[in-house]
Amino acid sequence: MDVITDFATTFVSQFQKPTLAFLIGGMLIAALGSKLTIPDPIYRFIVFMLLITIGMEAGMEIRQADLGQMLLPALFAVVLGVGIVMVGAGLLTRLPRLQAEDGYATAGLFGAVSASTLAAAMVVLDEAEIPFEAWVPALYPFMDLPALLAAIVLAGIAKQRAEGAAGEKVDFKGIVVDSMKGSALSALMLGLALGLLTQPDSVVESFYDPLFRGLLSILMLILGMEAWSRMAELAKVAHWYAVYAAVSPLVHGLAAFGLGYIAHVMTGFSPGGVVLLAVMAGSSSDISGPPTLRAAIPGANPSAYVGSSTAVGTPIAIAVGIPLYVALAQLVFNL
Repeated sequence: MDVITDFATTFVSQFQKPTLAFLIGGMLIAALGSKLTIPDPIYRFIVFMLLITIGMEAGMEIRQADLGQMLLPALFAVVLGVGIVMVGAGLLTRLPRLQAEDGYATAGLFGAVSASTLAAAMVVLDEAEIPFEAWVPALYPFMDLPALLAAIVLAGIAKQRAEGAAGEKVDFKGIVVDSMKGSALSALMLGLALGLLTQPDSVVESFYDPLFRGLLSILMLILGMEAWSRMAELAKVAHWYAVYAAVSPLVHGLAAFGLGYIAHVMTGFSPGGVVLLAVMAGSSSDISGPPTLRAAIPGANPSAYVGSSTAVGTPIAIAVGIPLYVALAQLVFNL
């Protein structure tokens, strides 16, 4: 009984953290009809700053890391990204009154990674004093790219079968190149390259790190307002998407937590690393995914996949998923 009480106390206490408080605050003021708006260029700048900071810190850590320790978590990230899409697409394309293309796009978005959710989890772990390897955020593309690629390929194959054009080939190279050119992955990979190949330590410590938490709080506020505004849009499409968006983040995250625990036993993967792997798997892409899928699966309805992700998936991944995995890590690893 004490274990359950401690778990519940830890879980609830996470909602008092600034990261989650700003998300909930954004949803609240939007629900009350506030006219507060934050210009899109500011939002894009904040996302760039967060991602390039994460990338540089990961690159600096990789320079000194044992690459052998990264292999199993990286493999699990790939397996999770593809597996989430395969299972999600198999489910969503078989439910009644749902368009197949919408199902593939939604599964792809939930298999890909949310940069904002990852950044929020890193701050929460730091506040909870749970250690993690600084290279763990570099697992982002190992999950994100395979997930998007899998969704696009599955949608392409289904379209070819429907049109009877079985001889056409899917442009794997073009899909990967287009995804890598997206703003989110470009910023992350740029930061990773700078951290690996240069010495940005001083500018990271003096400029990027001090701004990180403040910028993240503004991003959480924006996401909270955006989530509420998407509720009406999501209501226009089949409610199955809302159910999937509410349940799948936690199912995906718990599955990743289990794989992360295996990596912990086999390679010494840190408790914080396990949590971050779970957070990445439980998130849904909010930056790189939507434009990539919109271009690659033009027949899919953005109200379905973007609406379900932004209105339901991201708030649950941040407000429920992160506290859940943190509390679970403290219980499992006796932190």
